[in-house]
Amino acid sequence: MNRDRRRLLRLVPSALLLGSASSFLSPLAAAPATAKRPRVALLLPLSGGSALVGLSMQRAAVLAQSPGGKPEETVVLDTGGTAAGAVAAVQLALRRDARAIVGPLFAEESRAAAQAAGAVPVLSFSNDEDLIGSGAFLLGITAGQSVTAVLRYARGRGVRRVAVFGGGSRWSAQGNAAAERLRGAAGLEVTMLPAGTLAADLPAALRRAGGLPDALLVTEGGDALRQAARALAGSGIQLLGTQQAMDLPPQEIAGAWLSGPDPDALADFAGRYQKSGATGPGLIAALAYDAMTIIEALREGGVVDRSALLSVPSFNTVTGPIRFAADGSAARALTILVAGPDGYMVADKSGSL
Repeated sequence: MNRDRRRLLRLVPSALLLGSASSFLSPLAAAPATAKRPRVALLLPLSGGSALVGLSMQRAAVLAQSPGGKPEETVVLDTGGTAAGAVAAVQLALRRDARAIVGPLFAEESRAAAQAAGAVPVLSFSNDEDLIGSGAFLLGITAGQSVTAVLRYARGRGVRRVAVFGGGSRWSAQGNAAAERLRGAAGLEVTMLPAGTLAADLPAALRRAGGLPDALLVTEGGDALRQAARALAGSGIQLLGTQQAMDLPPQEIAGAWLSGPDPDALADFAGRYQKSGATGPGLIAALAYDAMTIIEALREGGVVDRSALLSVPSFNTVTGPIRFAADGSAARALTILVAGPDGYMVADKSGSL
């Protein structure tokens, strides 16, 4: 995969912790052609420090809307990137009879929006797993999804003993928790390295933890994986990483297995995005496209509400097939990529759905 394609996999830096996509599997019958299509509200930070991100998301969302749709079917509202702004936007959306809220972007906005929305579903762009149970549905790719995908792939390739090297971020903590939950699954042995372990001390720390494992899972961002690769060069230990490391030059972590969205699907989306006259879509823009893809799927059935969202076995989206649960969590199939001298190569697309 070339450098431009790798850029498509980058996240807006931990912003979400502050917080080809038209096909889907649906048991919903198609609505009559003359039926009124349910209105939804798209909540984005169109002012403030994240306004450029919000504008890119708005452009992406438009691409997923039905050609026969009307502008008034999707109400675009500015949250300013704040919880108070999100609440005000939700209140306005409800007055306009919105049947679903798409957004907001950040975790604190999403929690406030879900409380204000009541029974109206909120499809949040956040990937913060602390929102599970808040009333919001998480569309963002979570640490748990990424860790689950790469560990299941590794176990299928014969990896049994995995040590986990984390960090201080919320993403890493949530990735660590996902690894803990998989302990014992299909005979998987998971050992958590002590907090504060330095990359340079990894060989000694692994020996103290019971000997060299089959693999080391790095749940922190890209720089931690780079440092781990240097510390364990020549050890024979398989490196595992999450999508947070996808912006690293693959040559620096050659041989590592990572989980993330399918780069081919992202490249296809980027091509359509750029044809619309915009440039530089990132993963956040792809999530906005996916959100409207989901809404259009529900509109085809004539019902946009919580029950309809939960009744669909899987939505096929740019960032990976996704299925929502009643508590707001989601299972997502991600692609496994192998870092090599010529780029990231797709190894598996079965993911973890």
